[in-house]
Amino acid sequence: MINPRALFTDIFAAAVSAADPERTIRDHLPARPKGRTIVIGAGKGSAQMARALEKVWDEALEGVVVTRYGYGCACERIEIIEAAHPVPDEAGLAAGRRLLDAVAGLTKDDLVIALISGGGSALLPAPPAGLTLGDEIAVNEALLASGAPISAMNTIRKHVSTIKGGRLAAAAHPAKVVSLIVSDIPGDNPAHVASGPTVPDRATREEALGLVDTYRLKLPDAVMTHLRSSAADAPLPDEARFAGNKVRVIASASLSLEAAVVEAKRQGIEAVILSDAIEGEAREVGKVHAALAREIALRDRPFRKPVLLLSGGETTVTIREKGGQGGRNTEFLLSLALGIEGLDGVHAFAADTDGIDGSEANAGAFADGSTATHLRHAGHDPRALLARHDAWTAFDALGDLFEPGPTGTNVNDLRAVLVR
Repeated sequence: MINPRALFTDIFAAAVSAADPERTIRDHLPARPKGRTIVIGAGKGSAQMARALEKVWDEALEGVVVTRYGYGCACERIEIIEAAHPVPDEAGLAAGRRLLDAVAGLTKDDLVIALISGGGSALLPAPPAGLTLGDEIAVNEALLASGAPISAMNTIRKHVSTIKGGRLAAAAHPAKVVSLIVSDIPGDNPAHVASGPTVPDRATREEALGLVDTYRLKLPDAVMTHLRSSAADAPLPDEARFAGNKVRVIASASLSLEAAVVEAKRQGIEAVILSDAIEGEAREVGKVHAALAREIALRDRPFRKPVLLLSGGETTVTIREKGGQGGRNTEFLLSLALGIEGLDGVHAFAADTDGIDGSEANAGAFADGSTATHLRHAGHDPRALLARHDAWTAFDALGDLFEPGPTGTNVNDLRAVLVR
C-alpha cells in the first residue's frame, strides 16, 4: 500500500537532492587562474552554491552573491547579501552595485566564477540612467501580473537594466567568466536564468517592445522612452569581450525529474515524465493534467494504472482579480482538484523546488478527488477561490499545504499525479 503524501514528499526530496550544489558543483569547476578568483552570484540558490564552491576550491577566492531574504547561509570567504524577491528593494539595488564593483579593474589573468540561479532578476535591480528603482519595481509588478512566460519577462527585464543581459560579464572583461547555472527555465536556456547577467543572447529591444504590446503591459513613461532608445540595446553573444567565457548548466528540471522517476520506481511505482518544460496558465495546465488522470483512472489509457505522472516547467498566473493568496502551484492544484472531483484513487502534488510558491511560506500543496468536496463542506466555494487566485486559502483551510522551507536550490516546479 502506497501512502501518496509520503511518496510525494520522497520524490520531492529526490528531485531537490539531484539539484543540490554540493553534489553538482564539484564536477563543473574551471581551471585555476594565474591571477585572482572572484565569485559573484545571484538567485534563490546562490548562497548554497557559494558555500559548496568554498568547500571544493582549495585556493584563494573572494566575492559577493545576493539571495532572497531567509535564503542565506554561512560562508567564510564569500559575502552573502539578502534582498527582496519577487519585487526588488533597496538592498537588491545596493547588491547590484557591489557585484559590478567586484568585477571592476580585473585583468586577463583573473577568473570570475558566476553562480546564477532562478530569482536573480528581482534580486539584481540596476536601473539605467534616467530610471529609478521605482520604475524597475513597476516593470516587475506588471510582468508578474501579466501571465507572460519567463522567457518573455526576462527579455523585457534585460533591456531595463545595467547588469542583466550579459552586462555583468561585459563589466568583468578582460577577465574570463565561467557561469555555473542552476536552471529554472523551461528548455534550460542559460541566458534566461535570472535574465542572464553573465550570459548575453540575441533578443533585441524591438522584441522587448513587441512583448510589451503583446501582453498589454502598462509601464511607466520613462521606461517606454528608454526601451525606444538605443541606450536599451543589450550586448550580443559574439562580441569579442565574451570570447573565452564558459557557461555550464549544473542542475535543471530534467535531471531532477529523472531522479524523481528513480525514487518512484524504487518504491514500486511506474513513473512517466510528461515534459520538463510545460508553460501556460496554471489553471489550464491543471485542467489538462486532470483530464489525463481521469482517462487513466477510467480507461487505462494512455498509461495503465498504477502510474505516477511527472512534469516540470513554469506555469503562469494572469492576475484578473486582486486580493487572493496563492502561487502557481496551488492554483494548478485547485484547478486539477475540480477536474478530478469524485474520482477515487487519484492524488496530486505540486511544489516549487526552491521551497516557496508565491509569497507565502508553502512550496505547494496536496490534492485528491475529495479536495473540492471537502472545501464545500468547510464552507468554501472552490471555483470562487480559483477565480480570485486564492488557492492558498483553499489548501490552508484543509491543512493540505506543503511547507519544506527553503531548499537551497531552484529548478522550477515539480508536479506529480498518482493514479492508483
